[in-house]
Amino acid sequence: MLVAAVAAFLSIDHTGSSLAAPEAAPVRELGTAVASHAAPSRPADALLHVLIALAAVIVTGRLLNKAFARFEQPPVIGELLAGILLGPSLLGRLSPEVAGYVLPQTVAPYLGIIAQLGVILYMFLVGLELNAGLLRERAHATVAISHASIVAPFLLGAALALALYPRLSTSDVKFTSFALFLGAAMSVTAFPVLARILSDRKMTRTELGVIALSCAATDDVTAWCLLAFVVGVAQAKVGGAVLVILGTLAYIGVMFLLVRPLLKRLADRYAQSHLTPGVTALVFVGVLSSAVITEWIGVHAIFGAFLLGAVIPHESAIAKEFTHKLEDLVTILLLPAFFAFTGLRTEFGLVSGWQAWLVCGAIILVATLGKFGGTVGAAKLTGLGWRDSAALGILMNTRGLMELVVLNIGLEMGVISPTLFAMLVIMAIITTVATTPILSWLMARNGASLSAR
Repeated sequence: MLVAAVAAFLSIDHTGSSLAAPEAAPVRELGTAVASHAAPSRPADALLHVLIALAAVIVTGRLLNKAFARFEQPPVIGELLAGILLGPSLLGRLSPEVAGYVLPQTVAPYLGIIAQLGVILYMFLVGLELNAGLLRERAHATVAISHASIVAPFLLGAALALALYPRLSTSDVKFTSFALFLGAAMSVTAFPVLARILSDRKMTRTELGVIALSCAATDDVTAWCLLAFVVGVAQAKVGGAVLVILGTLAYIGVMFLLVRPLLKRLADRYAQSHLTPGVTALVFVGVLSSAVITEWIGVHAIFGAFLLGAVIPHESAIAKEFTHKLEDLVTILLLPAFFAFTGLRTEFGLVSGWQAWLVCGAIILVATLGKFGGTVGAAKLTGLGWRDSAALGILMNTRGLMELVVLNIGLEMGVISPTLFAMLVIMAIITTVATTPILSWLMARNGASLSAR
């Protein structure tokens, strides 16, 4: 499957290399109406507006969470929409003066730093939640389903790049980088959101729930390795990209072969006692150091944080205490900065006209068909019934926060344009929102097949 996928992508890349994209236009600030109002220039002004922005996003997000909870939607939907509603897409159009005070464009660099720190710690928590035992218990089915659920949307996304590159990219972006990134963006599954949906439905211990968690966890590992490869190709020349890939593989080997046994010893030592401030500081230094190393290698810092979390034993006291200590701080205080930052960079007004919305619909359709179709096909071949295969495909189509992290990386690197960024954010929202109602409908029609066994 993987060999065929590589051959298919090389064929797509060969075809796309002859395509031409328009010249890069002068960069237009998103939400120019917002940026023209209440532009803080002094550090004191910036701090004031950052604090106001964080408070506004937290309050709005909590209110939307309660509203969407009635429709059994995961909390990330309310938090994401809070950042978008306070940005140029809505508040910036309805009241530029208010938007310019609550969430001005000039605080973007400050929010960006807080957002990066929040996402680094969040990815560390995601790594801590990665249960390697689930992967081993159903290794055959997990590997087949998870990789099919990545390969199918990746190839469809790369094929879609043939149509989108001349329209939504520029000549300074190579087709290879554009196609690789679009394929990677289509391949993401939001492991934490999926886990939350299963937990809310008390499905984590059902056969379907365990398979879904196993596949999503494997997806996480594969997707971040794929993203590391894409970033390496996009940021370097061919020779440099090879060095980035080799450096990444070498670092993964060091983490699993050398660091993991040391962390296991540390975890065993503190299995029956609380962590001391010294050990807590050591783990934090490890998170930051791992993030620095992967950033230095040429991949994003969040990959290093995720990797360190993944090599810490899942059931250890270290993992449980850090999850307990950090979860509320990261999800309630720091991640709102990321949603505010994403909201500032998202302007749905860029998606204007029926042609643009047709392209947006094609992106949603391709992302869904690839993820759902790849998952269902592989699940059926590994022995699951049609109902459970369909339910698994619906769950794996959840994208949530993980998709936003990937999209922000692509926008920062200049691989995708603000217009394509807005379209992909819409895709992330719709695929996440659609998961729960479709799953509920499927469970209602055949509860016995999806219930605990």
